[in-house]
Parts: sequence; C-alpha cells; structure tokens
Amino acid sequence: MNDQRLIVAVENGVGTITLNRPEAMNAFGDGMREKLLETLESFADDSAVRCVVITGAGKAFCAGGDIASMADLQDANDTAVVEARMTMAAHVVQTIRRMPQPVIAAVNGAAAGGGMNLALACDIRLASDRAIFAESFVKIGLVPDWGGFSLLPQLVGTAKAMELMMLGDRIDATEASRLGILNHVYPHDEFEEEVARFAMRLASGPPTTLARIKEGVYLGARVSMAEGFAYEYQTQRQVFLADDAREGMRAFLEKRAPVFGGRESD
Repeated sequence: MNDQRLIVAVENGVGTITLNRPEAMNAFGDGMREKLLETLESFADDSAVRCVVITGAGKAFCAGGDIASMADLQDANDTAVVEARMTMAAHVVQTIRRMPQPVIAAVNGAAAGGGMNLALACDIRLASDRAIFAESFVKIGLVPDWGGFSLLPQLVGTAKAMELMMLGDRIDATEASRLGILNHVYPHDEFEEEVARFAMRLASGPPTTLARIKEGVYLGARVSMAEGFAYEYQTQRQVFLADDAREGMRAFLEKRAPVFGGRESD
C-alpha cells in the first residue's frame, strides 16, 4: 500500500498513515489527497484495523497546500483544479468523521493551513512539544478550507477562531493544549512511544462500542438533549447483549483485563 506520497502500515490493530513529502514539510502534492482518501476508506472497511494514526515524515506534520502549485494555477487563471482539490479534502474530512475507528492525529511538528485542519478533523490530537499550529491561509490571501470554518470554532469558540484565522499567527503546542485543540502533549523524544501506547489502548478496546461512542459524541454536539437521550437508549440496547459487553462485565467481575473481539455488524 506504500508509494512515494504516503507510507501505510498496519500492526497490532493500528493502521498508520504517514504523509511522506518531508522535503516539502509534507505539503499536499498531486495525488496525495486522493491516496489519503483511498487509504482511509480501505481502513474503514477493514475490521482488523481498530485504530488509525495519521502523522508526518520528518520534522513536519503537514504544511497544507503546495503553494508553488497554487501559484501555477493562478498564472493559468485556473480555479477548476482548486475546486477539485477542495472537494477531495472535504471527502477526506467527512470520511474521518464517519469511519467507525477512532482516528488520531499524531502531530510531530508543524501543522499549518490544511495540515492544521486535517489534524482538527481527527477524533483525538496528540502532539510533540515541538509541534506548532497555524491557520496560515490569510498569509497568502486565502480563506481556510479542509473544514476549518466548522472544526476550529467548535474547539476554541468563535472569538479565538476569528483571531487565529484573521491573523494566521503560529501557536505552540502548549498554547494549543490550553485552547482545547490537543488532548495531550509529549516530550519530542518520547512522542512516538507515547502515541503507540495511546493507539494500542484504543485498538484493544471494544470496537463496536468505540464506534458508537464516536458517533454519539459528534451527534451530541449538534442535537438537542432529547435527541441525545434517544441515541443513548437505542445504542445501549444494541450493545448491551453484544459479546464485548458480556466479556467486559465478566472480566470486571473476575478481576482480569477484558479481551474484546472484532467489530460486529449492525
């Protein structure tokens, strides 16, 4: 599944996607968006993949769009390619949100523009203490894409989102954590080990239950409490008699670690 643009690996239930243009800070080159979408869709349908990690090769997570390529499109007065790229980015973000597995952004370095918003689209964000973030679109006269207008205000509120998007200033991992963008920040030398440990904890969890939790959290963020209660009632009935719930309760009573099975069909 590897090519020059992405490195893809699956080990112990964790599917890892590494953006692989380190010489360009992993900016999205031609075909990268499509390959990322293809890989995510493949993982979504693979019951052996129980957690997904997206990270970057080298010193950066992702610098967003390739500005040299965009300048060429401007010279050609071409917006059709821009629209196609934005459509593909939207498909990537929507796939991350819909797929049943938890998706971790492992932000090892700079995450700027579309790279920052790709991280925001993930369910959980873990960062090295060397990570930096920037809604840098305004610096080149563009507006945010990759779902940024929806994703960032949900995490930091409208006032702070306005500031970050209108100024395009960089913020470090400490500030990103304070704003609620990050789940955890780790020392850079320990980062890969900590990400692996976190991903394995998710991969060893009950996959159907985790899928329902993911669905429920995003649902609860946009609907009334009454609708949230309805989801809880319906979903708890579905999982209560499932194998993983039986295993979890018996393991608790027997004072041992549970061993959860694979994803169950709806």
